[in-house]
Amino acid sequence: MDPTELSLRQSIIDTCLRMNREGINQGTSGNVSARWGDGMLISPSGIPYEELEPGDIVFLDADGEHTAGQRPSSEWRLHLGILQARPRIGAVVHTHSVHATALSMRGMEIPAAHYMVAAGGGPNIRCARYATFGTAELSEHAIEALEGRSACLLANHGVVATGTDLRRALWLAGEIEVLARQYILSLMLGGPDLLSEAEIERVREGFRDYGLR
Repeated sequence: MDPTELSLRQSIIDTCLRMNREGINQGTSGNVSARWGDGMLISPSGIPYEELEPGDIVFLDADGEHTAGQRPSSEWRLHLGILQARPRIGAVVHTHSVHATALSMRGMEIPAAHYMVAAGGGPNIRCARYATFGTAELSEHAIEALEGRSACLLANHGVVATGTDLRRALWLAGEIEVLARQYILSLMLGGPDLLSEAEIERVREGFRDYGLR
């Protein structure tokens, strides 16, 4: 196996392990992918992250085809659709983090309650419309919610975070969970004072110098 591909496969495993270690995912409910060649590498279905080996990571080509006998994550359509729709994205991290998922259960977005919302690309973290897991419809809804954004919630489901690489996508997934927790707490205190779109845009410009984009 090409050393670069082997390294990327191991990075996907390391990202899966970090998701759970950092408390933004549980068990094998989430999934991770990275662009590779004309397709992607993605975590498999049904194998505990602690048992993953580089050879377990599944390559899917641009048509979603993979080696017989391998089982890609059930959310492969979500990942492949996003990567194909957004050529600048190099990695996708999908989690079921508790607070962000709780908001998604109410179909709620995360508004500009904190300046770090700008890390998601705009003045809010949208919540995509609901669709059954693993379906092309879910992928379509996520792509819609990701227009002009780097992350979104999935109604009654979880979180999608993207990035130029796995490190950035994982960081953003963690940040979305922090924002969700802060937002929920602020609602308990009567609701946040929201920042203006102009201020969020200023913050986004400032992030260019901090390497957050």
